[in-house]
Amino acid sequence: MNVRGISLFAVSALALSSCSSIPVGFGPLKTVERVDVERYMGRWYEIARFTHWFEKDIVGATADYALRPDGKITVVNSGFKGSLGGRFSEATAVAKIPDPAQPGRLKVSFFRPFYADYLIFALDEENYTWALVGSDDRKYLWFLSRTPDVDAATFTLMRELSEGQGYKLDGLHKVPQRERKD
Repeated sequence: MNVRGISLFAVSALALSSCSSIPVGFGPLKTVERVDVERYMGRWYEIARFTHWFEKDIVGATADYALRPDGKITVVNSGFKGSLGGRFSEATAVAKIPDPAQPGRLKVSFFRPFYADYLIFALDEENYTWALVGSDDRKYLWFLSRTPDVDAATFTLMRELSEGQGYKLDGLHKVPQRERKD
């Protein structure tokens, strides 16, 4: 994604989140109560998502997180356009935890000063091997894993936890990934 696309996304996300509504019968996402930020750092693979225009045709998507000296987090999202052999693109953002009492409610910005929600609503708190990230309006959803794929039981659990928070998964898209090279 180029800088122009990221800027448009950030402005659009902020505008949409300010006027979006929470689905009937569901309040804001119940986010995780604890996040060990240092353990959350590193690479996460996008296993599945609700695809939006800023991610259209992006495969092999990853997000790399690194803690900054000021306590904020550098976020580098990357992937390939169209196919795993397609054009590589990446976008850099900054994330922060505005309220330490709610560590699962982060804000991320690809174009400061505009921030959008990054809400961690489920997490493998023991091993930090998978996470679910979304938005209060249930329009954004990402299934993340430390590996390029997850077993069927984990994927089913991720789906169930998402549905339990009010997500309708009709538009869930599995993201093709490259083989891991460790």
